[in-house]
Amino acid sequence: MKRIVLVSGTSNPSLANKISEYLDVGLVNPQLVRFANGEIFCEIEKNVRGADVFVMQSTSNPVNDNLMELLIMIDALKRASANSITAVIPHYGYARQDRKVSPRTPISSKLVADLITVAGATRVITMDLHAGQIQGFFNIPFDNIYASPVLVNYLKNEVANENTIFVSPDAGGVERVRHYAKKLKTDIAMIDKRRTGKNVAKAMNIVGSVEGKECIIIDDMIDTAGTLIEACKALKDNGATKVVACATHPIFSKPAIDRIKEADFLDQVIVTDTIPLCEEGREVDKIKVLTVADILSKAIHRTFNNDSVSSLFI
Repeated sequence: MKRIVLVSGTSNPSLANKISEYLDVGLVNPQLVRFANGEIFCEIEKNVRGADVFVMQSTSNPVNDNLMELLIMIDALKRASANSITAVIPHYGYARQDRKVSPRTPISSKLVADLITVAGATRVITMDLHAGQIQGFFNIPFDNIYASPVLVNYLKNEVANENTIFVSPDAGGVERVRHYAKKLKTDIAMIDKRRTGKNVAKAMNIVGSVEGKECIIIDDMIDTAGTLIEACKALKDNGATKVVACATHPIFSKPAIDRIKEADFLDQVIVTDTIPLCEEGREVDKIKVLTVADILSKAIHRTFNNDSVSSLFI
């Protein structure tokens, strides 16, 4: 008889609890202890022999600690004779290092894929992967779940109108923006961006007309918010009447929260709970958090029952 077990790491307990409630399956919180020198010890305090285990952990800040915690939990589950181990990673860290951008640099997202596989994961579920080709780094089944149904529903009911235009903050995000625009039957625009360094971006010009429009910027993540602020300035300088930002992963590294708080030309920031919002972020009224627990729980349920996951998005 098949048996499902949900295991949660320490990176995003709120999302894990919501998924547990949606599935009506008890949540196992393993004993995770850090020794004085920083080493992590894990003990699964429930019998998982022969069970299909879903271990939930976002590899967000602190990325290395959360990644190591995930690997150790997977190894513990493998040695406890779990039938299958699915790593549910709402935010996949190191996803921006998906190729060599200059000589003598690593492809860290491939390294992370190898670590997860060798640790003992038999499947991976993640959300809005930064670079789609990372799926090819794995030799085990990999599901990239989209947050767009959650975001589109909110935008349709609360934000978008006949004067809305969707905007990509760079050329690489045009396909993502086109998907949103198709769903809500609006036009799109793009910002021509130049990077002058890591986490440093300078918006140059707008491709498309945004004058008199209410702009919704669509991206997969907001890190330091440097790109976002430059994009908002460029849109307002080109006649936009309102600017709303929408992203799946609220990484919000410093000084992102301060930048968002101080940007009068940015009306609202809509994100999901793939990464828990820090205390400072929860105090900013213009930041709206939507939960992806429902769609992730459906993906987990369908995976457990060997049903189609892609049909969630058709």
